[in-house]
Amino acid sequence: MEVTALGELLIDLTQNDISRQGNPMFEANPGGVFEANPGGAPCNVLAMLTKLGHETAFIGKVGDDFFGRQLKETIEKVGIDSSNLFMDEKVHTTLALISNTPDGDRDFSFYRDPGADMMLSEDEIPKNAIADSMVFHFGTLSMTHEGVRKATKKALKIAKEANVLITFDPNLRIPLWDDLKTAREQVLYGLKFSDILKISDNEIIWLTGKEDYSEGVEWIRERFDIPLILVSMGKEGSRAYYKDMMVEREAFLQDNTVDTTGAGDTFFGCIIHYILEHGLNGLTEQMLLEMLTFANAAASIITTKRGALYVMPSKEEINELISKKR
Repeated sequence: MEVTALGELLIDLTQNDISRQGNPMFEANPGGVFEANPGGAPCNVLAMLTKLGHETAFIGKVGDDFFGRQLKETIEKVGIDSSNLFMDEKVHTTLALISNTPDGDRDFSFYRDPGADMMLSEDEIPKNAIADSMVFHFGTLSMTHEGVRKATKKALKIAKEANVLITFDPNLRIPLWDDLKTAREQVLYGLKFSDILKISDNEIIWLTGKEDYSEGVEWIRERFDIPLILVSMGKEGSRAYYKDMMVEREAFLQDNTVDTTGAGDTFFGCIIHYILEHGLNGLTEQMLLEMLTFANAAASIITTKRGALYVMPSKEEINELISKKR
């Protein structure tokens, strides 16, 4: 496999008026409807990579229930290897309820106490599957609780010892942590292993205490040797920090945005795609700009669709949007 990811695979119950995907629909009180979209940041990243022609595999756990079977079927349908997706007979699949706030942001509520993704154990980590990959990708939702945290740390050590490129997106979801001290400790632990970091604007401020993103990146670099750091800034676009260079690219804003869930994952999937094609060494300013342009365009397209995992944009769609904006 080119890219193996570990982490959460769950159902995003996304507030929606009507499903265009044929997904199960759930009445919400008072009024409205929620659409059951397959989700989970690591698998969203893999779905984007698979769409771009890469071989991908997922390590994780879902419940042996209706939603878990839907998720397994979905990732297989989009081409993600599910050999190491485990089904828990006792614990149900994790659910995330997502609603849009008046300012366009998202509000998350999780049904995960416990959820099946938390039940992945150390002895279920497949050493060869990780060691034989070109890239290992992870986030911190698999580090919120002791059991799955040990599993994640074992996977990281395997990847590091095998010289696998490690990509990290903290994807901080505060309601899932017992306290922010633990969250910070685990993010810092993940940074020790990272070759490529994607961090959002609010996350870098939270982690470093720096309002200026460049100062925040410098804070990280003083403590960790991470060759490439991406800062995603929502409507403001994105930045890439590489060696002594900082490149910024504006966002491709859409008039028909309906759901921003998965935009960051789509972005990061495209970044990993570019590195798989060009390598991590010798990147130029022009290459970084090209990389960000492609990733921003893909992230923009996914905001016009409900869900993310199985509606990722094609390379042709992405390039078409780029050509229109020039």
